[in-house]
Amino acid sequence: MLAPPPGPRWRFPRAMSAPLVVPGIESLPAIVGREFGPSSWLTIDQARIDAFAQATGDNQWIHLDAERAERESPFGQTVAHGYLTLALAPVLLAEIFEVKGCTRVINAGIDKLKLRLPVPSGSRIRLEGQVLSARRAPGGSVRVCFDLKWRLEGAERPACQGEAIYVYSA
Repeated sequence: MLAPPPGPRWRFPRAMSAPLVVPGIESLPAIVGREFGPSSWLTIDQARIDAFAQATGDNQWIHLDAERAERESPFGQTVAHGYLTLALAPVLLAEIFEVKGCTRVINAGIDKLKLRLPVPSGSRIRLEGQVLSARRAPGGSVRVCFDLKWRLEGAERPACQGEAIYVYSA
């Protein structure tokens, strides 16, 4: 049996679960309240952070300069951009939530976004969620709101949390 390392914020990680598979968009309202995930762990290495900085032009030293971050950052090392963590939602969500027969998925936004913890370079995150609502939208689509939590390995609180809105079309 594993013993937790010292410190009050550590928790035993759950294993990756099978994805929640919905038979079609017409079934989405029936799963309101369902929890799903977690996804597999994804390592946020410095190469990914550097690539995100290059793509977005956000070249703040706290993300890119390891020596300066070690000296001056309250985190003692470089950390991922908050928007990098957020941007990983589509790839992680696809691992743990699937709607069969869906021809188009549109990311319509995120409400109540909170970036709660820094994600240090080299750390691992994963995603878990809950279906908050599902309602019909124009054109036969269904608008779904998820409570998504990006979990940082070893942390009790989510690193990031928000209510993501997706529109599913058949």
